[in-house]
Formats: sequence, C-alpha cells, structure tokens
Amino acid sequence: MIESMDPLTLGAIVGIFTVMILFSGIPIAFGLCVVSLIFLVAAEGVQIIGMYAETFYAGINSFVLLSIPMFILMGMAVAHSPAGKDLYTGLDRWLWRLPGGLVISNIGACAVFAALSGSSPATCAAIGTMGIPEMRARGYSARLATGCIAAGGTLGVLIPPSIVLIVYGLATGTSIGRLFLAGIIPGLLLAFLFMLWAYIYAYFIDKESAKRLKARTPPTLKEKFEVLPRVLPFLAIVGGVLYVLYGGVATPSEAAGVGAFLVFVMIAVVYKIYQPKKIWDIVKISMKESVMIMFIIAASYIFAFSLSTLYVTQSIAQVVVDMGLNKWLLFFYINIFLLVCGFFLPPVAVIVMTSSILLPILTDFGFDPYWFAIVFTINMEIGLITPPVGLNLYIIKGITPDVSLGEILKGSVPFICMMILCILILCIFPEIVTWLPDKLMGKDAGF
Repeated sequence: MIESMDPLTLGAIVGIFTVMILFSGIPIAFGLCVVSLIFLVAAEGVQIIGMYAETFYAGINSFVLLSIPMFILMGMAVAHSPAGKDLYTGLDRWLWRLPGGLVISNIGACAVFAALSGSSPATCAAIGTMGIPEMRARGYSARLATGCIAAGGTLGVLIPPSIVLIVYGLATGTSIGRLFLAGIIPGLLLAFLFMLWAYIYAYFIDKESAKRLKARTPPTLKEKFEVLPRVLPFLAIVGGVLYVLYGGVATPSEAAGVGAFLVFVMIAVVYKIYQPKKIWDIVKISMKESVMIMFIIAASYIFAFSLSTLYVTQSIAQVVVDMGLNKWLLFFYINIFLLVCGFFLPPVAVIVMTSSILLPILTDFGFDPYWFAIVFTINMEIGLITPPVGLNLYIIKGITPDVSLGEILKGSVPFICMMILCILILCIFPEIVTWLPDKLMGKDAGF
C-alpha cells in the first residue's frame, strides 16, 4: 500500500504521525526512531532493519562529532567553576554607569560564555543563576531580568564554537571553519541588538531603574582590574581555539579537545579545582548532555534516511522548484517552516532533519549556503525561547520558580523581535555573513 502511495501524501502522513508521537511526551530521539522504523518496515519489509541499524550507527560515526562532547565539557567546566561568576562580575563593574548596564553586562556575559561553551542551556544556567537575582535585587522587573537571560543564552548556538553550526556542517557537507567565521559578526550584531533594547528599556521606559543604577556606589579602579587576571586566561583560550580553527592549524575535534584540556588546567590553577570528585561531577554532567545530543543526531539522521528512502525529500524539492516561486517569497516560506519546527524540536534535530532537503533548493535559487546557515541558526534561536519546547524558558523557570512562565515569555518577546530584525538586516546586507570567511579563507567554490 505504501509503495503505491504518492510521496507527498506519504510525507504528510509521516509528518502528522511524527507530531502525534512527539506530543505524546516520548523523548525526541526515541520518537524519531519509532516513526522511522514503522514506515521503513511498512515500505521495505523487515529486511530493512539491518540497514536501519547501520544507518543509525553511521549517523554518529564521524570523527568531527568528537568536538561536540569536548566543547560541552569545556563549557561545563566553566559553568561549574567560579569563572562564570567572574565573567559576569567583570562586565558589571566596567558597565555599571550605563543605563541598563546590569542587563547589558548580563547579555555581554552570555555572549562571552556562549563563545566558551557553545551551549545555550549551559549559558542560560550559568549566567542566569548569578545574574537574575542581582538584577531583581537592583530593581529590574522580573520580566526584563528573565527575558534578557533567556535571549542571551541563545547566543550559544550562533557565536562560535557553536555545536549547532558543527552539526549543520556535518549534515550539509559545508566547512565548519567557514561556518564559525560566518557566525562571528552576526553573533556580535545580535548581541548588540539585545543590548540596544536593554538600553532603550532602561533609559526610555524604566527610568526609575536608571536612577537607581546611577545612585550605586561606583566600583574602584582596583575592583575593575582585580577580576581581569581571572577572566583573561579563559578569553585567551577561546581566542586560541578560534585561531587554530580558522588558521587551519587543527581540526574542530583537535581544537575542542585541547580547549577542554586547557580550561581544566585553568580552573585548577586559578580556582584550585582539582579534586577528583569535583572533576568527575563536571565530566558526568557533560557526558549526560553529550549522549542526549548524540542520540538526537543519530535518530534525526535515520529519520532523514527514511524520508529519502520513501522519496519524500526528493518530491518536496521537485515540487518547490516546479512552483516557480520568487526566491525571496520561497525564502520567507522556508523561514516560517523553520520557525514552526523550532517551536517543537531542538535545533540539532531540525538541522539534521531538514537541511538536506532545504539546502539544495536554496542553492539552486542562488542563496549562499553559509549565509543560509546563519539565518537558519537565528531561526533556531527563536525556537529556544518560544513554547511549547522553548528549552531556555524552562531553564529560566527552574532558576526562578517564583516567576510565571508567562512573565518569562513576555520578557523574551522584545528580544525575539530583535532576532527577526537581525534576520532582515542579514537579508538586506548578506555581506555581514560572507565578508569575514571570504576575507580569511577566500571565496567558496564548493557550491
């Protein structure tokens, strides 16, 4: 029956069934595996199970994927040491006089921490635990305090080294080093837009907060500089990791491994954290998150394989091409589609499931694959702070149980608008994405 079914109709059935399975509460990785197995067996018979297992293994049988647990380990080492607090404290002391300075310093800390960890949840948890109580204690509304951390945490999926960009590179066969370079300026632009909204809110909307901030006792020059020796080594590690990646000195996996090792050395030297139990706690947390991401990658890979086997992806691509849409109208529809996907699935799952379908279509229409990767990633950032999945919202809710999820979401809405504005800016000025990789690595001739 399935063999004779129109691929588009079959694709719609698979999509509806997948949504039903995922909404049942089953873990995403298990849900994708179940859907894939059911439809593959129905279409090809039980003999496909052997290929199923091989494909599942192939999804994670990549040396480059080693960089993901290494970067996670690097981020968790910082998150579970006083380094995160020092990052926050340093920015707070240097930006104290600026209206909205505490919010801006938190967003800045999120940006720096995101570069260290490459993980949005880790960034939210680390900076939120310290920053939200401080902001609320100084008179900022719970809405703004929670919203800025929820949004700032999303920078972890854009500012390199980004786990999401690594997965995109693996799924599409694009250069991870070039993707990292492409993400730097848009990441800084997005952080700037977040800070701009914080300044506008504090100066024009919440003037009482501005008055209270100006009434604070200013930090001394000694207090400003005393935190730098504890912060600068970690920033140097990030700079070193990015340099060896972009300079072609090391692969992402090698750079991630060395970066994780150096972070552990730094927390041992700077903060005297070398007890086996504390080290094991960091490794254990990193292991749990890494296994979760790897499982989702493998499950998403086999889900994409099942769609291809059923000829769904090829049919969708052909239909889109035959529609003869204007390229920008097509791009708009794709963004809406990605946004909806981001509402229900984590970024890694969406990328592995959809990138193989969308990238050939977009390149045929003349879109740069690296530019699209950044727009794709910002779309996934929006999904992180929108329900029903909205991972960052739930992390913030766990940090601030006295604040309702609705209040956190309302605080996030202005930052969602900033993300949409960033996408529009990148559409008008795509050179913001492509200039740096083209400057340092030359024009890409692969697409």
